[in-house]
Amino acid sequence: MTSSSSPSQDTKRLAQTYPEGLRADALMEEDVAWSHETDSQWDGEQFDRSDRAALRRVAGLSTELEDVTEVEYRQLRLERVVLVGVWTSGTVQDAENSLAELAALAETAGALVLDGVIQRRDKPDAATYIGSGKAQELRDVVLETGADTVICDGELSPGQLIHLEDVVKVKVIDRTALILDIFAQHAKSREGKAQVALAQMQYMLPRLRGWGQSLSRQMGGGKGGGLATRGPGETKIETDRRRIREKMAKMRREIAEMKTGREIKRQERKRHKVPSVAIAGYTNAGKSSLLNRLTGAGVLVENALFATLDPTVRRAETPSGRLYTLADTVGFVRHLPHHLVEAFRSTMEEVGDSDLILHVVDGSHPVPEEQLAAVREVIRDVGATDVPEIVVINK
Repeated sequence: MTSSSSPSQDTKRLAQTYPEGLRADALMEEDVAWSHETDSQWDGEQFDRSDRAALRRVAGLSTELEDVTEVEYRQLRLERVVLVGVWTSGTVQDAENSLAELAALAETAGALVLDGVIQRRDKPDAATYIGSGKAQELRDVVLETGADTVICDGELSPGQLIHLEDVVKVKVIDRTALILDIFAQHAKSREGKAQVALAQMQYMLPRLRGWGQSLSRQMGGGKGGGLATRGPGETKIETDRRRIREKMAKMRREIAEMKTGREIKRQERKRHKVPSVAIAGYTNAGKSSLLNRLTGAGVLVENALFATLDPTVRRAETPSGRLYTLADTVGFVRHLPHHLVEAFRSTMEEVGDSDLILHVVDGSHPVPEEQLAAVREVIRDVGATDVPEIVVINK
């Protein structure tokens, strides 16, 4: 969206594009420009006119009935959620794409998405993520839809979680906690479970003071506790930082021991001069499908985010008979929590130690370039930028 577009054109275009997705009271007057407002139109960090308008609802985010059956096998009570995002830069389409991805993450975690709203701000509110007035409007949306959880499209501070929850009167979790929850569900191996537990504890450690009596909601452990409650199994509310740090140190030692076994296998392959190929890419881009096609491995292929969590290494051979190994790695996602990158660093070393990276990209995605950049950012974080890369367009 550029500053050359007229306010009336912007309003008409939005009305045509989202006739049912915007609340009636959210439609802008014809003299409202959607971007590049002058300084005189700002009230602190909030657009003056936008501040008086309601949260904008995003169309097409509610879970379809056929989608529900894909998550019902977990035998969990589906949480009814409303999504909320803060649009700080880019176009409205960028903001809605981000919220659509959050909806897919929520459904993967086992939630029923009821609605999604975004607010245009220079930056998230320091107290309640969205502005205090908008938080009250969000409370109205929660009551209207019957939601029992709000999921924010960003990582919130302990204070933001508490203050927003006090306003909306239902559980509030952020994007990081949601992704950690999905990883907790999908971890199958001993190493994978240990890595997820470590990441969850790293996330919770600075939030112990903020959550206080609400700690058990996010670290309850066990099944059926809802989104972001599948934690490392700490059930005592009075768990303090010292005990968490002790458990984290133990987890790191266990992960290091498991890393040694995988390192021995890698060295064995190198000794026999067997080339290694790592399949990397955005979550649900089709990495496991490619692995199965090349090796016939029969790895789980599921239309869900983070369906593959534990790395899979299989042998394959070229048409000329040259042996090589293929490693299917955990899928990446935009704004992958730093805690997960650190916890899964040993697993991601399969990428760094490979001779070639097959970077799978979903060609049907609205903005595949963003997914490409997000994956390369993680590859850079694990020190694998020197490994040759071949981009594979899928779907």
